[in-house]
Amino acid sequence: MDERSVKELLNLVRSGEISVDEAVLSLKEEPFEDMGFARPDFHRGIRQGKPEVIYGAGKTPEQIFEISKALLGHGQNRALITRMSKEAAQYYESNLSETTGFFIYDEYSKVGIAYTDEGKPGFSVPHDVKASPFEGDGKIVVATGGTSDIPIAEEAALTAEFFGNKVVRLYDVGVSGIHRLLAQEPMEEIMTANVIIAIAGMEGALPSVIGGLASVPVIAVPTSVGYGASFGGVAALLSMLNSCASGVSVVNIDNGFGAGYLAGMINQK
Repeated sequence: MDERSVKELLNLVRSGEISVDEAVLSLKEEPFEDMGFARPDFHRGIRQGKPEVIYGAGKTPEQIFEISKALLGHGQNRALITRMSKEAAQYYESNLSETTGFFIYDEYSKVGIAYTDEGKPGFSVPHDVKASPFEGDGKIVVATGGTSDIPIAEEAALTAEFFGNKVVRLYDVGVSGIHRLLAQEPMEEIMTANVIIAIAGMEGALPSVIGGLASVPVIAVPTSVGYGASFGGVAALLSMLNSCASGVSVVNIDNGFGAGYLAGMINQK
């Protein structure tokens, strides 16, 4: 159950369609379920405003399917699954039925979305990387140093879109060709963003450059892209942590989800 579901429940009480006791019983339902291998949190949306997200890596296809089914069965109209393997996605699709809802998967970013009729996303995956279906003034810019960083960027972008944010993608605008970033269109997007996610591997310089241009928070994401001395993203991580640009914060290596979630919180304030 999320905040929207609680409001709908209270409106039903106000209209007299259900009694106060019935509403109290609904709110007192078990806040989690002990499934043996997992304890899905059904009240995460009430406490934090956002429902629980399933981290797919390390879980079996069966576990992902059962956890998702439990979340959808307790008032959550859609569930985001990150780091989901192609095999897990195929298992999910092969086990869909009228009672388990619907499912879409983006193999590039390894993001899956399970949903009910009421929770159908306002976008499809994969989709045009330049497009975002959401309108409005507030937007998140997701920029990458290179094309190799796009899988992490798409995890960030799809996470932000899942939670209702408009996203603009600026891909392959790294410092090895800085004129690409300084062109008119990218600069306009940077200057009109509410928050920027800057994603880069190698030496990880992109967030510092963007941080020196933008007047909004910059969330830096180091990626594991690079040759041996990049140490699987540690070099980029340390560069970003030592950025001299003000307003730059850093998430963990390859953590596109964390960046997209945080950016959404900033954008919707």
